[in-house]
Order: sequence, then structure tokens, then C-alpha cells
Amino acid sequence: MNQPTVIQIEKLRFHYPKAQHDVLDIENFSVAKGERIFIKGASGCGKSTLLSLLGGVNTPNSGRVSILDTSIGELKGSKRDHFRANHIGFIFQMFNLIPYLSMVENVILPCRFSKPRHAKAIARSETLEAEAIRLLQHLELKDEALLSRSVTELSIGQQQRVAAARALIGAPEVLIADEPTSSLDADARESFLKLLFNECSAAGTTLAFVSHDTSLEKLFDRSVALAEINKAAGVQG
Repeated sequence: MNQPTVIQIEKLRFHYPKAQHDVLDIENFSVAKGERIFIKGASGCGKSTLLSLLGGVNTPNSGRVSILDTSIGELKGSKRDHFRANHIGFIFQMFNLIPYLSMVENVILPCRFSKPRHAKAIARSETLEAEAIRLLQHLELKDEALLSRSVTELSIGQQQRVAAARALIGAPEVLIADEPTSSLDADARESFLKLLFNECSAAGTTLAFVSHDTSLEKLFDRSVALAEINKAAGVQG
């Protein structure tokens, strides 16, 4: 049975202020509910810009970016912030963890800004802390001695798993990942992705994963080269 569309891009054009050319010019692109999509391309080709538009951090100069049938670029100010907090989880390349918070405190942070994600986390594990610990354990952070430590004391691989648990808590409908495995070796990358996929599948979360590392694409449901859908790819420079 066909799944509903969760991400829909139509006639998207985007350029940064004072830029001479568009960074993105995408006629049509869609992602279905629960799909795990790998978006590949060389550094500087617009991958992170695309993710910023999917997350509503930037807005199109023209066209539409729709998440869950909502044109996110047309939402104003706090409404767009609330939509992002309620429906979209992020794993950043540099993780962006809060250094003065513990592992658990970092993980539950999105629920402090989103009533729907707070409610879903509580429904799953009764308390936010219990749900954070469940996710961390499923992502192979099972040492209880780590839970109260500052994230600055963790290895890169451990920080990556904390960032993933933070993005996943409260079962957001969309998870956006921007090169989160770039600091890991090949075995660690594949192990992490399989754990991430398991959590996304359990929550019905759609995963948009951007990377220049094409060795990972075989693990995904679908792989898309940004240059093939972005008509601006050959114009920049």
C-alpha cells in the first residue's frame, strides 16, 4: 500500500542575499512516510541548504516546501518555530549538544519546547527521563555511570548517539540528519545507522539523511543525487 507523502518540494528556488545564482532550483521532489532517503553530493553542492529549507530554518525565494501538508515557508515567526519543534528532529554534523547538561538532560531538551513530543515521550515511558534512558540504551549507551556526566566527557561516538536520541525523543514525524557520521570509521558508521533505522521504524519516522559518503547509500531505501534534481547545480560559480 502506498504511504502518504510527508515531504513535498514544488518549484523550489533559493539563493542567499546578494548571491548571483540560485543555490537550489528543484522542480519536484517528494518523500513518503517512513522512507529512509539518502541525499548525496559533493561538499558545497547545496545539501545543507536543502536541509535548512526542509527544517524551516531558511525559506524559499519561490515555490513550496511542504512537511505533513503544511507549507513550512509560509508559516510566520513563532508558528514556524513551533511546527519545527513539534514535528522535526535534527542530528547535526557537529551534534550541537549543550556542554553544561548531562546526557539525559540533552536528550529530553526537545520535549521542553514541544507539548506533542512531550506527550508522546510520556506515553511511551511514563517519564521523560525514562524515555531518554530507553533511547540511549537502544543506541548502545547502556553504562549507567555515563548518564549523569557532562557530554563534554563523552567520545565522539557517544556524543553522536546522544544527538540521535535527542532528535528521536517524542517520535517526530521527520528526522533530518546532516552528515552526522563524518567523524566515525566505517564500521561505527554502519552500526550507528542500523540502530538509527530501528528507532525510526519503530516510531514511523521519515529520515532524510545527507552525506557525501556514498558507501552508506546501500543501507537506505532510496538514494538521490542532489545534482540530478537541482537544476542550479551546473550554474553556480
